[in-house]
Amino acid sequence: MTKKSYEMDMCSGPLLGKILRFALPLMLSGILQLLFNAADIVVVGQFAGHESLAAVGSTSSLINLLVNLFIGLSVGTNVLVARYYGAKREKDISDAVHTSLLVSVLSGLALVAIGVALARPLLELMGTPENVLSLAVLYMRIFFCGMPVMMLYNFGSAVLRAVGDTKRPLYFLLISGIINILLNLFFVIVCHMAVAGVALATVISQAVSALLVVRCLAKMEGSLKFSFRRLCIRKPILIQMIKIGLPAGMQGCVFSISNALIQSSINSFGSVAMAGNTAASNLEGFVYTSMNAVHQTALSFTSQNLGGRKYTRINKIWWMSLAVVSVIGLVMGNLMYLFGRPLLGIYSPDAAVADYGLLRMQMICIPYFLCGVMDVMVGSLRGMGYSLLPMFVSLTGACAFRVLWIYTFFAWDRTLSVLYFSYPVSWLLTLIVHGVCYFLMRRRLPKEDGLPWSRERG
Repeated sequence: MTKKSYEMDMCSGPLLGKILRFALPLMLSGILQLLFNAADIVVVGQFAGHESLAAVGSTSSLINLLVNLFIGLSVGTNVLVARYYGAKREKDISDAVHTSLLVSVLSGLALVAIGVALARPLLELMGTPENVLSLAVLYMRIFFCGMPVMMLYNFGSAVLRAVGDTKRPLYFLLISGIINILLNLFFVIVCHMAVAGVALATVISQAVSALLVVRCLAKMEGSLKFSFRRLCIRKPILIQMIKIGLPAGMQGCVFSISNALIQSSINSFGSVAMAGNTAASNLEGFVYTSMNAVHQTALSFTSQNLGGRKYTRINKIWWMSLAVVSVIGLVMGNLMYLFGRPLLGIYSPDAAVADYGLLRMQMICIPYFLCGVMDVMVGSLRGMGYSLLPMFVSLTGACAFRVLWIYTFFAWDRTLSVLYFSYPVSWLLTLIVHGVCYFLMRRRLPKEDGLPWSRERG
């Protein structure tokens, strides 16, 4: 096996086939990651009751809020490594790999302290009902103890994605996913550990996937090879990573803040509505993660072609990615709603839980392709090195708009339908602005391939 066997040259040859070959393993990887959480939810819903199900679900938006800022830095890793790979800058690739992996572990340790300390006060601030609060706090604290390995996996897989390797992260997640499901069943059914058991199973399975990624990088050749002796934070690399990744992380936090506010509003409808929302959100996640794979594809392909000075391919990547993500979103979103009731029954046998879940899926799954289109535009902008711009657009289009919606339309008509309708409206408004921004920023690049561009020194 040569060192190039898993890598992909995104700067030459037909694009559509490569985009699909890159995106498909990413879709499957994202689905496997979701199965970690799905296994948690299904097991507690079937064997520990709807209070435990609500407890696990009530933490998701809060966990995303705290984690997304640091996960955003892995976007910086992806963009930098892909750019250097396209430009064949070997030393910079190695520096970026080792800086990123050390940053990932330090970020994970910081998240352990933050998550454990703030779990209870933040869940109370969100209005988590008393009957699920203690269970939610326990789940969240155990989950955050696994942050170092979770961050290590995310940064390590970002390195592999940057050079076109989306297959091996899929294999690693398949192994850890099976381990997670088996441990869920053992801890909950045999050991009667309920939410503590599913949290512990998730942490152990994530540790397995992280170790496999590190082992993979250690066995690689050339500039991608990981060595403990080279672990060091290179300041220029870190600065570039922060410039690209921090706005991406802040954008993720922006969405999580608005989702946390919406979760707080959902909490006011009681634990059954919370359980239905949790199950529906998890099912929607399978659609989202499939669309997000195309976002990651646009990000990596744009970054490599920018580094390789293949500017004429960038618009082709944009249009093809938009077409692919639209098809995925429309087909999967509508199928998910069509088969919603039997799918929700997997999470809970309670018919009332399914009714609440179907209401959410009706409002969100059918127009979900709009979210995918919006994300692809963001990925293309970040791939070109513009990360602050999509952050500010999302700050306005997602957070500010949804907060305004909660205090106006939802305040006038306090129904879940009105609350959920804020999602598709915000996606549509935000993607229109992102589209305008893309065309304006694309005009700043050279029209002919091979010419240097003004931000290339990064």
